[in-house]
Amino acid sequence: MKISRSLAVTGLLLAGIGTGLAQGNYFSNWPAGTSPQEVGKKVADHFVTSPHQYISSPSSTLHYSEVATWYGALTFAQLTHDDALRTNLIKRFEPLMPGGSEASRIPRRHHVDDSIFGIVPLEIGIQTKDEKYLTEGKAWADRQWENPQADGLSAETRYWIDDMYMLTILQLEAYRATRDKKYLDRDATEMVSYLDKLQQPNGLFFHAPDVQFYWGRGDGWVAAGMAELLSELPEGHPQRARIMKGYKEMMAALLKYQGKDGMWRQLIDKEESWPESSSSAMFSFAMITGVKHGWLEGKSYGPAARKSWIAVAGYIDQNSDITSVCEGTGKKDDLQYYFERKRRTGDYHGQAPVLWTVSALLR
Repeated sequence: MKISRSLAVTGLLLAGIGTGLAQGNYFSNWPAGTSPQEVGKKVADHFVTSPHQYISSPSSTLHYSEVATWYGALTFAQLTHDDALRTNLIKRFEPLMPGGSEASRIPRRHHVDDSIFGIVPLEIGIQTKDEKYLTEGKAWADRQWENPQADGLSAETRYWIDDMYMLTILQLEAYRATRDKKYLDRDATEMVSYLDKLQQPNGLFFHAPDVQFYWGRGDGWVAAGMAELLSELPEGHPQRARIMKGYKEMMAALLKYQGKDGMWRQLIDKEESWPESSSSAMFSFAMITGVKHGWLEGKSYGPAARKSWIAVAGYIDQNSDITSVCEGTGKKDDLQYYFERKRRTGDYHGQAPVLWTVSALLR
């Protein structure tokens, strides 16, 4: 099975070289089965009919990876003008609104993993202009800062690299919904604090200050969060230059560590670690976004971004499930712990960034 997948990915990569790179045309002329429209439709439609994940008891609440997948599916629906898909995504979410039949599944903790729930009503509200969803989503963003630390950071700040996406995207969606600059300023301040605390001289990020490993998906959350924030942060913002510097340093490091197969590994700097799909999709998203905005030099990063997307698409099986997704991973100061993380298929940690990358390619 591993051999056949490897051969299939290699064939797709070879097929995409030449035709897709002619005259800097990095993001079109896709090999069969890898176009963002085709992949996005399969993965988004599959999500609509899939059950909740990580619901193990009556008290279980919606998991952040499912929220992130919902967001990706909604942006794909908007970019492709797929009104039927959007309607189905909203219909699926309606029971999770206050008073709905699944309201018991609404997350409750004041924690980044729970607060990210607010991005779904915000994105629905942005697309439909429905005040019910906008009000609900904005309440989550405001709650995240209702008792800030003395330094102005959110009380949910914990210096795990995952936060650099989960916290960022909630405040960013609130800005997109309201155009209130305070949400952008919150994001920028948090991002700079995390950059100063966790980014290393090689451009990569430790999982946490006390866990000094370059965990793939953890760094993927960072890359995606910076790309999302820089897409909205104005040129004249006082913290934009610092964030752009951190972003470019990270992208340069990733370019060095990308495998010949287009993928990145579960532990980025460990060749003996296995190619991991969720982190590779996140890095694809960040690079594609950078090339399209002109932050990254096309001749260097365009081919790498294209190669990574084609490789990631090769990890999607016949059921529209992404394979080789690292299981959920807490921080632990133990190298063997990271080496032994299990590979999952169809986990929303992997479905989500594939949909983000599809949207980045379509923008």
